[in-house]
Amino acid sequence: MKTSIAIVAALLAIAGNIPYLRDIIQKKVKPHPYTWLVWSIVSCIVFFGQIARGAGIGALSTAASEIFTIIIFLLSLKYGFKDIRRMDTYCLIIALVGIIPWILTKDPTISVVIAVSIDLFAFSSTVRKTWKEPKTESPTLYGMNVLRHIVTMFSFEAYNVATTLHSIVMIVANSLMTALILIKTPKRKA
Repeated sequence: MKTSIAIVAALLAIAGNIPYLRDIIQKKVKPHPYTWLVWSIVSCIVFFGQIARGAGIGALSTAASEIFTIIIFLLSLKYGFKDIRRMDTYCLIIALVGIIPWILTKDPTISVVIAVSIDLFAFSSTVRKTWKEPKTESPTLYGMNVLRHIVTMFSFEAYNVATTLHSIVMIVANSLMTALILIKTPKRKA
């Protein structure tokens, strides 16, 4: 049963990311490269932390999402948001420096807590960009992430901070991001 749920969660990751990739290439959305770089690193840390703490097949959606996160980061270098501010650079530096305690502790739970904190901090660049230019994001990816993380919670083979924290925080963060995009994007006239 857990395997089936994990597969559904991974398919939701794929379903949420493919339209986003298409929208990047069609220049409908502009991902923030700093955010996606940090998310690439953080997702990798979370994935290995989940594996180390017994998530088992429940880590499948994190792995599927990580593949897309790296692809989106690479595409953001060409098609992404170019109005990088000093604050964005500070966020990137702080996020990257935050990885040092993880390297030093080598504790999967502490690593995931630090990574999730970094993840939220990195989100601030995308939130700022989206607040300023809401048309540069699509609610589909973030809405699908909410659903994927909810389903993922049912697929873990072990429940502890290292396996569940990321999904819990991402449910909240992606819900808020979806709401921000929907509220800030001007309505199109029919």
